[in-house]
Amino acid sequence: MTAVKIEKGIAQYIEHNLYYYFEYVRDIQRLKKDILFGRVSYDENVGGGRGNLPSRPTERRTIELITHRRLERLEQIVHAIQTVYRSLSPEKQKAVQLKYWSGKSYTWEQVAREIGVSVRQLYRWRDQIIYDIAKLLGEVGS
Repeated sequence: MTAVKIEKGIAQYIEHNLYYYFEYVRDIQRLKKDILFGRVSYDENVGGGRGNLPSRPTERRTIELITHRRLERLEQIVHAIQTVYRSLSPEKQKAVQLKYWSGKSYTWEQVAREIGVSVRQLYRWRDQIIYDIAKLLGEVGS
């Protein structure tokens, strides 16, 4: 396997998305519900002035458009992560689970020990996983 090279900023962005994967899944569900049923607003400013949501149609449409764009991007990210994750061997899936999704702060050394591979091998796996996700998101060339 050839070593993959990816720009540091892109790699950090992809790792960030891996750490927040389950939060993104929840955000997608919430945004879809907001779009489908309309925003539920709770007026905490009882007896106060006007609400902060724009009443003009153009401004409301802009907010809806931003919401749709965020939803679309979150769906792209979640889909890319799911696609790559499903293609991984069980050992690589366990590495992703431990490092990014366990809720614990496992170091790469601890993950390597848990799985029974070298840290160097784990880094190669990580780099390939990040590259594959970035490629699906259009962050790197073919």
